[in-house]
Amino acid sequence: MKIIILGAGQVGSGLAASLVREHNDITVVDSDGHRLRDLQDRIDIRGVHGHAAHPQTLMRAGIEDADMIVAVTSGDEINMIACQVAYSLFHTPLRIARVRAAEYLSSPQLFERHNIPVDQLISPEQLVTDHIHHLIEYPGALQVLDFADGVAQMMAMRAEPEGPLVGHELKTLRERMPAQMDVRVVAIFRGERAIIPKGDTVIQREDIVYFLAARKDIRRVMVELRNSEAPAKRIMLAGGGNIGSRLARKLRHDYHVKIIERDPQRAQDAAESLESAIVLNGDCADEELLRDEGIDRIDVYCALTNDDEANILSSMVAKRLGAGKVVTIINRPVYADLVEGQHIDVAISPRQITIGALLARIRRGNVARVHSLRRGAAEAIEAIATGDAGNSKVVGRRIDEIELPPGATIGGIVRGQQVLMAHHDTMIESDDHIILLVTDKRHINQVERLFEVSATFI
Repeated sequence: MKIIILGAGQVGSGLAASLVREHNDITVVDSDGHRLRDLQDRIDIRGVHGHAAHPQTLMRAGIEDADMIVAVTSGDEINMIACQVAYSLFHTPLRIARVRAAEYLSSPQLFERHNIPVDQLISPEQLVTDHIHHLIEYPGALQVLDFADGVAQMMAMRAEPEGPLVGHELKTLRERMPAQMDVRVVAIFRGERAIIPKGDTVIQREDIVYFLAARKDIRRVMVELRNSEAPAKRIMLAGGGNIGSRLARKLRHDYHVKIIERDPQRAQDAAESLESAIVLNGDCADEELLRDEGIDRIDVYCALTNDDEANILSSMVAKRLGAGKVVTIINRPVYADLVEGQHIDVAISPRQITIGALLARIRRGNVARVHSLRRGAAEAIEAIATGDAGNSKVVGRRIDEIELPPGATIGGIVRGQQVLMAHHDTMIESDDHIILLVTDKRHINQVERLFEVSATFI
């Protein structure tokens, strides 16, 4: 596919790197020439220096025969105007825009085709807010992923040294579950290595284990497979910006929320708009402030500022002072690899979360959802089977008849409201939502082609 990406920041450059590996024709547009040259030195893309919304810049980027435009600059207005120009002047088939301001997002009719023609809106702040909310809902989870509009969920947990998972073969997992409950281990990460689990795979301490189950069963699965933890009640948020304020609103009815915000004006704004939360003006790494506010009684501490170093430092202080679960936004992957699992429980990459949402729209072959695992080391993909046995490579076939590429496995199937764990003789039906795990991203295109329907399908 020929794709134009507007913006060479963290999301734009990360998306370009992912798509280049999948053999797409990528052009990146940015007003910063140094940033473009740095990106071109690292990956095989074409760079165009200029204003992302100007027609002449888009023409130099090849907009006239592009399949899609992905506008992820730092300016909402630039992204929206670029999509308008691409539609009105060049009839670009697919237009995706990152929009951050809640004022725009609260008016969805604004983005209808006869107004501002954006096919897919991406709000990183909302995506990250939802991600963190899941982690607060499920104590002990490192990652919680939704499939088929939440009918199925995939959850990552760390195998604790004294926990019930360590030292057991996976085939004994069934014995621990109630008869009516079905669960499957779909992936194990041991350090940096991804393991496709088999019945005789033995879980080791510190493994990151990914389970798939129906949403209605996921809490029971956690109880059976992890030492029990009390539900979270007291939440402290470091940072009262976009993500902090959104998360506080989402939590306000079910949790006791405190916010620490360093900027006095932002703290005042948060206090006025969040009546049910306690807002404190101060430094989130101030040990005395954290002690005074009862950090040792906080169930979940979330560091949500735009500064990686400040987030890491405050999280380490909070953990040392007795905070329960510590969740930290970290943009630089090297930082996350250094601290997660030692000083910080969960390191969140906004870039990877946003890129996953973008890939779900960009991918071919009826891909409905893409989730990044372990900061891009693997992907969990939800693909929809369509057609019939005559024009589909998967419909009407047993799982063991499907030619999956190396590093790909089918974990489960959502059929209506029913979640089925994948077995070798499970038959795929039309409209099934297939949940796959891909540990070798070089084969993503092969996975996509499996779910493409031939031209004869009507």
